[in-house]
Amino acid sequence: MRVTKKIKEKQIEILGQIYAGAKPELVYSNPFELLIAVILSAQCTDKRVNVTTARLFAKAPDAQSIIDMGIDALEQEIRDCGLFRSKAKNIMATCRTLVEEFDGEVPEDFDTLLKLPGVGRKTANVVSSVAFNRPAIAVDTHVFRISNRLKLATGETPMEVEQGLMKAIPKEKWSDAHHWLIWHGRKICKARKPLCAECPLAEVCPSNEMK
Repeated sequence: MRVTKKIKEKQIEILGQIYAGAKPELVYSNPFELLIAVILSAQCTDKRVNVTTARLFAKAPDAQSIIDMGIDALEQEIRDCGLFRSKAKNIMATCRTLVEEFDGEVPEDFDTLLKLPGVGRKTANVVSSVAFNRPAIAVDTHVFRISNRLKLATGETPMEVEQGLMKAIPKEKWSDAHHWLIWHGRKICKARKPLCAECPLAEVCPSNEMK
């Protein structure tokens, strides 16, 4: 199947209908909590992160209190999220930067977010989009996989896929489409065994295994 502009528009339309109103699964109450939760979510499920952050933020709700907690205690609090040593190191360094340079507040500027320890394009895009309501497409493993399978945007790197999605999807739909693709990856187009027989995108998907 040759994926034309018209087919891509249909893919986006179907995703928007099926996953209308989709929201992040991470639980947070402010930009700081979201930032820490996204850092913790690397190679970890959102459900597990929510358990960890509920415990962590009850003891240390802001950057200064995490600094005061100390690295050893922080490691123990986030141990069940995996990669806890590197995550703790990045979180501690980010908290110090926030306190020293931004009065403990998370900066809204995308390029400034990228300068924080442990914050890559995915994390910066999520925070920009979800916390500050700015159009952005964060490419996680689900978005990367689904975009390539649909040929909505193809690439060998998240950056290539991000750039392709920005061209294929109207800017006003970027943030919503990010969530549509994530939920489609979780519910239908799974990594090891996609449920093609149940997929609402089957007719416009070049990777449909039922054809």
